[in-house]
This record gives sequence, C-alpha cells and structure tokens, in this order.
Amino acid sequence: MSIVKRTHMCGQLRMEDAGKEVRLNGWVQKRRNLGGLIFCDLRDKTGIVQVVFDDTVAEDVFQKADTLRSEYVVGICGTVREREAKNKDLPTGDVEIAATDLVIYSAAETPPIYIKDDDNVSEDLRLKYRYLDLRKNKMQRNLTFRHNVCILARNFFAEEGFTEVETPMLVKPTPEGARDYLVPSRVNQGSFYALPQSPQLFKQILMASGTDRYFQIAKCFRDEDLRADRQPEFTQIDLEMSFVEEDDVIDIQERFIKKLFKELKGIDVQTPFPRYPYDEAMERFGSDKPDTRFGFELKNLTETVKNCNFKVFTDAIEAGGSVRGICINGYADKFSRKDVDKMQDAVKAYGAKGLAWVRVPAEGDITASIGKFFSKEEMDAILAVFDAKPNDLILIVSDKHDKVVFDSLGFLRRDLADKLGLLKDDEYDLLWVVDFPLFEKDLETGALSAMHHPFTSPKLDQVELLETAPEKVKARAYDIVLNGVEMGGGSIRIHDSQLQKKMFHALGLSDEEAQLKFGFLLEAFRYGVPPHGGLAYGLDRMVMLLLGEKSIREVMAFPKNQNAQDIMCEAPAPAGEGQLEELGIDIRG
Repeated sequence: MSIVKRTHMCGQLRMEDAGKEVRLNGWVQKRRNLGGLIFCDLRDKTGIVQVVFDDTVAEDVFQKADTLRSEYVVGICGTVREREAKNKDLPTGDVEIAATDLVIYSAAETPPIYIKDDDNVSEDLRLKYRYLDLRKNKMQRNLTFRHNVCILARNFFAEEGFTEVETPMLVKPTPEGARDYLVPSRVNQGSFYALPQSPQLFKQILMASGTDRYFQIAKCFRDEDLRADRQPEFTQIDLEMSFVEEDDVIDIQERFIKKLFKELKGIDVQTPFPRYPYDEAMERFGSDKPDTRFGFELKNLTETVKNCNFKVFTDAIEAGGSVRGICINGYADKFSRKDVDKMQDAVKAYGAKGLAWVRVPAEGDITASIGKFFSKEEMDAILAVFDAKPNDLILIVSDKHDKVVFDSLGFLRRDLADKLGLLKDDEYDLLWVVDFPLFEKDLETGALSAMHHPFTSPKLDQVELLETAPEKVKARAYDIVLNGVEMGGGSIRIHDSQLQKKMFHALGLSDEEAQLKFGFLLEAFRYGVPPHGGLAYGLDRMVMLLLGEKSIREVMAFPKNQNAQDIMCEAPAPAGEGQLEELGIDIRG
C-alpha cells in the first residue's frame, strides 16, 4: 500500500485554493451515497472538508468509495473546487475536493462513542475510549492550544535569560504535607523513592549553584483527593530567580501573562494587575483567590448584632468568632425557599452550622429566618449594613472560627453568581493576592503549618515574631488569580540558614528532624546562596481557564478519573508476584 504524500491539512483549504491538485489524509467523518454521487467528510486535527466522488472517477475508485464508513482512515487525491451548496458553519464550507483517487489505510468498526464535540457521552466512557475522544475537533484544538502555551512560555523565559533545567523524578519521600507516590527501590530493598510533588528544593539548589534563572515545564505528583481542577499527576510551569524581590518576580510574570493573552487570545490585558492583601481579600470576598467580576461582597455584622437576642450569633462572637453576610442584590425573586434550603446544605460542607437569611421583596413585608429574634430597629440596622433595597436577599453565616465564615460565604457568593449567569467565560479578571499569613492553624489541634511551604520568607520586619507570635507573621508570598481560581503562586525564599532554622522551630521541627528531612538543602546553604524567589503556574489549570473549560480533563491528553484511575489502560493494577519478590515487598490484607 502506498502512502498519499499530504500537501495540505483538511481544515486549511479555502476558496483561494480552488483549482489546486491536493493530497489529503484523515478519517472519514461520514459518507453519503446519492446514487451517482458519493459525498465523504474527511477530518484531520485541523478540521473537516467535503470530498466528492462522481462519474468522472475510475469505476474501481468509485466502488472503493462506496465501502467507506465512519472512522475509516484514508488518503485522498483530488482537485479543490467551489461548492454549489455552501456550508457557512464550516471554515472550509465554500470548497470541496473532486476526488481522483482513494487509498484505504485502515477499516474501522462502529465506534462506541460518536466523534463529535456535542456527543453528551459520560465522562467514564470518554476516558475509556480516550483515543476516540481525542479525535474530536475540540480536543485537538485544546491540545494544540496547550502546546502553543508551552512554546510561548519556553520562548519568553529563554529570552529573559532563564535556563531550562530538568530536575529529578525520583526523589526523597516527604512525610508531611500532601501524600507522596512512593516507588520501591530494587537495589536498596526496603527504601523508597517518591515522585516529586514539586521541584521546590531542587530549584533552590540551582540558585545556590549559580544557575541564576531557572525554568522548567515539570511533571508533578500528589496522592490527594481529586476535584475538577486537580489530578494525581499534573504539570507546572516552574521558575526561580536569583537576586530578586517580590516586585521583580511579579513584573516578569505580568509581562509573560500579557504576551500570552495577546498572542494566543488576541486580548490586551492591562498591567499592572491589582494587588489585594490577603486580609482584604478575605474580608471582602471570603477567599484568598477572589473573583471580582461581580459584587456580593462580604459585610461584617459582628458589631451590629453583638447585643442581639439570637444566641447562635452571640455565642459565636463570645467564642472569638464573627457574623458576616452577603447581599444578592436585585435577585431575591430568582431564589425560592427550596433554593435557600440547598444553600444551607452547601455551607454545612464548609463547616457552618447553618445559614440565616433576610428577604427584602419587591413588594410587601420583609421576611427572615431570624425575624422573631430581632426588633424592627435591629433588623433595620442589619439592612443598613448592606444598603439593602427591594428584591435583595441577605445571607448570613456565624461561627467561632472566622475561616468557616469566610469559606462558606466565599463559596456561596461565587456559586450564586454562577447560577445567575454572572460569570462570563470571555471576561478575564487577573489580580495578585499578597501578604499572606506565613502560617495557618489547624482548627482542631491548633498546630501551625506553613501556608505555602517552610522555605517561604517571612516579612523581614516581623522575624522576631517567629518566636513570640508566629500566627501574626506575614509571608513574602504572592498568588496570581484568574477569575476566582489560583493560576499560580510563589514567594521570596529564605536564604539565611539561621532564619530557616527559626522557621523550622516555629513549625515544631527540631534541628535533628530538619537535618533528616532537608539536610542536603541546608548543607548547600552553608556555602553561600543568593537571595532568590520564584513562582509556579499550574499549566493544566491555566489552559483550562484560558479555554473556558470546566475541568482540566478537557485539556489533558490522558487524565485520570475521579478515583485516580486510568480506565483506558486499567491503571493502577496489581503487580506480578515475581516483581514484588524482586522488590522485597509483601502485600498485606
């Protein structure tokens, strides 16, 4: 069988190609036999073009064309000509190919899923037959867009003096934080490698090594529960810079994002991006990744209701918590009592005990779930905090932990905005969140953990607080947020070994434990390390946001399902007894 040497891609042909002899390869989308005419839609990753076999072709070619079915892989020779019945829905809809020859490379059985973007098939079926799912035009466009993001990133950072360096995929296990994927060592039985959760330690070593500016499109792995924008294996655009402060890192990232939007989306984004201190982001939006495309901002009711007769509110305040709410301005009539009950269930998932509400109807009296506990004057005071108007719905959460209040209302404001159609995929809301706390406290145990990681530098004027009031220390950290989703984050790192020791002590790590876990980094720091900082973007999440997709599975070639399984190749799977014996592993249970 001879291969038809391709001259053009299917989706590239236009009227200016009329009269050209072309050779195409691709898949048959569909075939129609009208007696003396056979129409075939030929598809490759660039799109679809119509091919026509008529009485001018050789009889054997016509007979062969009559055997074509969906997903046959073929080569076509022919001439481009103007279509009589044009298809305005196709970029190639003004032309067709008058076929002169046909080669069938491969026949195909009837596929278990349709090869079209709007097939509405279940996600599990799409993942099982991913090789068919990836044939869809949308999936090919998404993968091509992802490729273009990677090419642009590589070129941009190379021009800015970054060196691309590959860091190891087999690293030392880390017992704290997200769970590692472990890899048993055959040569050193009983010992394990871990797949890297990030290149963090190695990129800091590179700064100590004089690399100056490092860049990598890096595979990372975390054994954690999945969500729409998380996978057990994912890709980062990872970078680190020597001799920099926060503004230096932020400036180069804004130039990168501006170029990315301009070249790949045709959109001019305005720089510099707004910067929100963490405390302001939480107070106004209930989130450290705020979506500012709409209102519904949080209001603090703690002072307003601290002397009320509603025990739920007063108990929360007396325990050191707060009472806050959001006002869904002008949309009260869009939400029934049943809808509000569903909101109750939603906030309980974030730890809230319940949700209080006040409805200001367009006409008639105000109604409230807490109305019997408040006088008219007290209710008027609540309404005044929100500047409430007719057809407003006020939603209130209280708790002894501010985090519960913020998380509940932060989720609710964005979820309701989505239900109301206020989140537009063609709006791009870029901002920075800065001045994060250095530590976060476990609500149950009170133990401190690093909000980002233990190598993030504290604000230099707050170093003394590490020993006396660590919960008050702010970090030299920064996250970039797009449309309410964290797209990337980073920080200025600790480069002083004594300061790093103080950080470990604040986290409850002894010198011996720190040496055991991070000894090679601490050893490197003994021999001179420059001030440095960096950032990492979640590539999958970035592409998802830029394309307006709801899940990163739509922009990854071979993602896992929600049980961290690859149901196409049936992974994970049991290992053979011989493999386990060679590794010195017994399976229990």
